[in-house]
Formats: sequence, C-alpha cells, structure tokens
Amino acid sequence: MARYTASVCRLCRRENQKLYLKSERCFTPKCPVERRNYAPGEHGQSKKKISEYGVQLREKQKARRIYGIFESQFRRYFHLATKKKGVTGETLLNLLERRLDNVVYRLGFGGSRPEARQLVRHGHFIVNGRKVSIPSFLVSENDTVEVSSSSKDLPKMKRLVEIAKSRAIPEWLELDADNMRGKIARLPRREEIDVPIQEHLIVELYSK
Repeated sequence: MARYTASVCRLCRRENQKLYLKSERCFTPKCPVERRNYAPGEHGQSKKKISEYGVQLREKQKARRIYGIFESQFRRYFHLATKKKGVTGETLLNLLERRLDNVVYRLGFGGSRPEARQLVRHGHFIVNGRKVSIPSFLVSENDTVEVSSSSKDLPKMKRLVEIAKSRAIPEWLELDADNMRGKIARLPRREEIDVPIQEHLIVELYSK
C-alpha cells in the first residue's frame, strides 16, 4: 500500500502544531513549525474562516497523521469502536494507542511513530515470544513486547534503549530497559493519552 513520502514537517505545519513525526528534530529550533508557523503552500498565510465541518475534518486528519494511518484504516477503527461498549471517541483512541508501532514508540524504542513503524516492519520486535512485523497489530493487557535477540546488539537499538531510559513512560506500560522489554500492564485510560485530539469532533464528523 502506498504511503505518504513527502516532508512530514508539512503535515505539522498544516495542523499548526507539532505532531512529533521527525524524532529529535521536533525538539530543536530547526523545527519548521517554529520557523514558519503557518500552513504550507501559496495561500498558507492567508486567513480563512473555517466551518464546523472544517474543524471536525481537521481534527480527524490530525489524528490520522499522528498515528500514521490512511482513511480506510482509520474508518475501520472507528466502526470497531462503535461496536464496543463505552464512549466511542475514547474507545477509538484506546484502539489507536494499542497499535504495536505506537506501543514501541511509547516504550521509547522509537524516536517517533514513523521510526517505530519502520523498526516493527523490519522484524526487530517480538510479542509474547513471537516475531511480529505488522505495525497495526493490537496488543492486549499483559502482553510483552521486546527487542528480538538478533537485534539487541545493533548500535541503533542500543542508542534507542539508552534514550528510552530517560523518557517518561506512560503508567499503563512497564519498561525493563536493561532487558529491552516492555509489558502492557493494563489498557490506557483517556487521561493517560496525551495526544492533542478532541475525539468528540471525530465522532461528530463520522456520525453525519
């Protein structure tokens, strides 16, 4: 399936906020959002009045770009969320957080979600003792995610693990950095998901 291959910094500028898609660069003065705080393109600096639909659409696009998934896949997550008990918007974010590439990122084994996705695709991680190379794989409570034995000695993985030791790990995850292993202690609560998304706007958009 085709993927977005242009500059990811343009996506952050389009949403007018950092989506942290570029690893270390997002934390430096070189971040384009800080240098050019307006939308990309010829009319990026022009002021436009956004309709209610436009606000809802931008929120959905922002969520898609943060988690790096296409429209058809995002819509499937939404339909799955509507079939589960609880608040649909919160259930949707819960499903997105349970993606393996996101869990790898949250554990600190990837500097960004795109980097974590690439590492998963290349087969660097094991879930419950089995190699999984599908970024959209949904983890469950008590699952373990660890770096495969053949990847533990790679300089890149060692560097990422050292960075992970200094990062704040969500309370729903447990990290054993020395053994390059993490565990899903429980499923995340809404207040523990720190993405800048107003999920009720997405629900309103898809409910029309």
